[in-house]
Amino acid sequence: MSSISSNISSDGNQGTIVVSGRFDFSIHKEFRDTYQSTRGTGMRFEIDLSSVDYMDSSALGMLLLLREHAGGDKADVLLRNPSSTVERILRIANFGKLFEISGVHVEAASAEA
Repeated sequence: MSSISSNISSDGNQGTIVVSGRFDFSIHKEFRDTYQSTRGTGMRFEIDLSSVDYMDSSALGMLLLLREHAGGDKADVLLRNPSSTVERILRIANFGKLFEISGVHVEAASAEA
């Protein structure tokens, strides 16, 4: 099961999007709707990935579309707290060159192994 919640700051300068569960094509419309009504360019977007347990290539595409909405090369987008599995996917896709990524956390199962 997937879910998305979002919050735009009162001054409209920052948007936070929290994704939980599977980050895949099944939530593309909901994800797009969370940012599409904002001005985009000049805003800071923080995407909280701490509760994402699965991410596929469509999620990567959704993040790229958000980046474009936020100003492309001038975008200010932070991908926050991805699990080590999700961080690995982001690294393989070279997203560290396009996005700020912070706070990688290790899943409990991996930590116990």
